[in-house]
Amino acid sequence: MTNDEMEVQSFDSVWDAIEDTPEEAANMRLRSELLTAVEQEIRSWGLTQGKSAERLGVTQPRLNDLLRGKIAKFSLDALVDLSARAGLAVKLGIEKAA
Repeated sequence: MTNDEMEVQSFDSVWDAIEDTPEEAANMRLRSELLTAVEQEIRSWGLTQGKSAERLGVTQPRLNDLLRGKIAKFSLDALVDLSARAGLAVKLGIEKAA
């Protein structure tokens, strides 16, 4: 296939482009949003990783994984728990798919 013959695709989210199913993409979108929110909150504390990990009740290597964006190491449940420990309120919005 030449460049002129390549099909151009458009996606609402990067997760829609790289995940195999809409369900996996939805899960990754939520995980990504939570991970980003928790990471930003932690950085706003201005604490060392050790102190931040202690505050969240996790090990420093676990916190380092979060701060480095290693999303594959965190389930949706784990990120909801970390959000609550970080003092963030998680709200779920549901709407009918297009």
